[in-house]
Amino acid sequence: MQTSNEIISDYLWIPENVLEMKTDSAKMRTVYDQIQSVASTNATVLLTGESGTGKGIAARLIHRLSKRIGKPFISVHCGAIPDTLLESTLFGHVKGAFTGAIRDRLGKFQTANCGSIFLDEIGTISPSSQIKLLQILQDRLVQRVGEDESVRVDVRIIAATNGDLATLCATNRFRTDLYYRLNVFPIEIPPLRYRKEDIPSLAYSFMNHLRGFYEKQIMDIEPMVLRAFENYSWPGNIREMENLIERAYILETTSVLTSKSLSVDMLDILNDNHQIPRVTSISDMTLAEVRKQAIEKIEQEYLKALLLLNRGKINTTAAAAAVSPRQLSKLLQKHHLKKDEFKKAASQTDI
Repeated sequence: MQTSNEIISDYLWIPENVLEMKTDSAKMRTVYDQIQSVASTNATVLLTGESGTGKGIAARLIHRLSKRIGKPFISVHCGAIPDTLLESTLFGHVKGAFTGAIRDRLGKFQTANCGSIFLDEIGTISPSSQIKLLQILQDRLVQRVGEDESVRVDVRIIAATNGDLATLCATNRFRTDLYYRLNVFPIEIPPLRYRKEDIPSLAYSFMNHLRGFYEKQIMDIEPMVLRAFENYSWPGNIREMENLIERAYILETTSVLTSKSLSVDMLDILNDNHQIPRVTSISDMTLAEVRKQAIEKIEQEYLKALLLLNRGKINTTAAAAAVSPRQLSKLLQKHHLKKDEFKKAASQTDI
């Protein structure tokens, strides 16, 4: 009988997917075993984990290992679609249903018929969309906006969130009955800092993948760079690592990826000595003061990394941090961070 890693290798020899699927981590092997167990069923899957951990990759893997392989796989980032357009996007609409509806339109659920639909950031959908989604989960019926009749669909639903849906339910921001319907088979994707065994192989995989896009033959990574990677907390997880390595790859002028190719800001973030604030006179501080100082430093580095990852975009960064844009703005003021500086730093990668 094939192991989960062998099956993954058979089905996922695709560059953008295979990078995240090789693992030396016991935690990730457990995740792959769970994926293998549920893939062949029609059970609804709820993927949880921080932003950038690879929930979208896991969703595609579930589809590829299922009986629905070869059928449509439709991915929808619910948090990126305005509330006014979300219902039309998901469920479709008929001509004249609202201003701008100049023709009939099939929704993503009908497009995904006989296949799978991946609903990312499911916790952001509006109450009215939650009701319609609950109907689909219960009856497999879709009703387009502006239409009275419902249409039956055969769709496997995979949802994902980087927040806590149970907490949203407790504060009446998410329907409890919908949560239970989505949470049939939960799979938690661990953050990169809890699977550090994978960091070297991931780094080399990303670098090897980049050789197919750039006219360079960078074959190795400087040991101090790998040590820095292993000491870093990676708040943006695998996505952050991918972006950082691509930028370094573009700037590197030798056959080895060196620390010189990392930006000054990135070296500061990756420097392990900066992860915990220095205490010059510890005897003059209380334990509460030390904790506060450490938390503020970690919070600042976390925000810097997310802003760089998201090119200084406030709404995207706030969503990744699971806070409101207003809360994020206050945090940036507190830590003296300016979004424009991160837009400029990110633009340097667009060579």
